[in-house]
Amino acid sequence: MDPLAVAGHAIPEDELEERFETWGGPGGQHANRSHTAVVLRFDIARSSLPDDLKQRLMSRLGPWVEVRAGEHRSQTRNRELARERLASRLASALRTRKPRKPTRPTRASRNRRRKEKEARSQTKRLRRRPGDEG
Repeated sequence: MDPLAVAGHAIPEDELEERFETWGGPGGQHANRSHTAVVLRFDIARSSLPDDLKQRLMSRLGPWVEVRAGEHRSQTRNRELARERLASRLASALRTRKPRKPTRPTRASRNRRRKEKEARSQTKRLRRRPGDEG
């Protein structure tokens, strides 16, 4: 298979640890006896990725990532699916979030807040004993 591409960097095949297991699901006895499910493990700490990428990945995912795929009867299809999931997980961990730009409350939300405060004040005013001031 081709090397896995993540953020413009290729992860060589020999850095991916692949294990096959039995998996339930469609296929009857075939599913119970065949090792078609794939467990794909990627050791981030010992990978050939640049150090800055490794640090970002390890801070968000830990020293290694493991994905499982066993939905299909075919081992080949499960291998492809596991690689897609791994690439997706790594890409989402590398994605930087846009910082939130603070906005002012809208006029409608300010009016709504004011009305809620007035209603709450009225409720508390009605709980007082008649003649109590303060």
